[in-house]
Amino acid sequence: MYGAIAANKRNTVIIMAVFIGIISAIGYVASLFYGNTSITYWVIAGAAVYALFQYFAASKLALAATGAQEIEKRDNPRLYRIVENLAITIGIPTPKVYIINDPAPNAFATGRNPNTAIVCATSGILDVMSDRELEAVMAHEMGHVQNYDIRVMMIAFGLVSAIGFLSDIAFRMFFFGGDDRDRNVNPIVVVVGIVLIILAPIMAAIIQLAVSRQREYLADATGAMTTRDPEGLVSALKKLEKTGQPMRKQSSSTAHMFFNNPLKPGLVAGLFSTHPPLEERIARLEKNEGKF
Repeated sequence: MYGAIAANKRNTVIIMAVFIGIISAIGYVASLFYGNTSITYWVIAGAAVYALFQYFAASKLALAATGAQEIEKRDNPRLYRIVENLAITIGIPTPKVYIINDPAPNAFATGRNPNTAIVCATSGILDVMSDRELEAVMAHEMGHVQNYDIRVMMIAFGLVSAIGFLSDIAFRMFFFGGDDRDRNVNPIVVVVGIVLIILAPIMAAIIQLAVSRQREYLADATGAMTTRDPEGLVSALKKLEKTGQPMRKQSSSTAHMFFNNPLKPGLVAGLFSTHPPLEERIARLEKNEGKF
């Protein structure tokens, strides 16, 4: 299991490198179009600044988008004590605790690192889960904190947003860059450039989905090792198969953060889901039950 965790962390570095490669390719095509190689460096620098802004702002934006409200221990002693005990177990500061008033059973974690971490549960998950199941769910979310998944996913979100932004600019440059420039550009460069800027956001989104799905498996394993109770997490996931429902406030930009897919099910949502199917998560936990 520890080998799988190490492999997932190595894969994250590779995936981040692919993001940088896509951004660099967009900048390079633009530099060929304008005959100025410095554009590549400006594009990379601009993407880094944009991703950095997203990195620091993402948590606040996510909390605002979901309607989450911070609580103290007296507001919900049950949830707060579970989070406190898990934080002591894994040796990190107790995250800030939030609740979303929503009947859909779900939870998420966000923040830049364990010192700025936030964990959140919906009123729905508090209603339907037993103490054992709720502890398993929150251990999963604390696993995201412990593994620095919250940081990785915010960086990935920022880079995907940057790629979409850059592709839009590059697309406008190709079509509104001026006739004089067009006559001096190899038509193959134009064709390749157009294909790249159309496909780049799609490729970036697919990579983000791959990151998110692997992180869910990793957090399941980490949470099970924290509680030494994989059956509790299996029970929680099976309960979600029966009681899960879309959240009232839905946003594809924050869907990757949640314990279970918060979006309305459908063909497109299924193909581009940020979460692996519940049955696959259950199967992995049951297969590795004796290893935790």
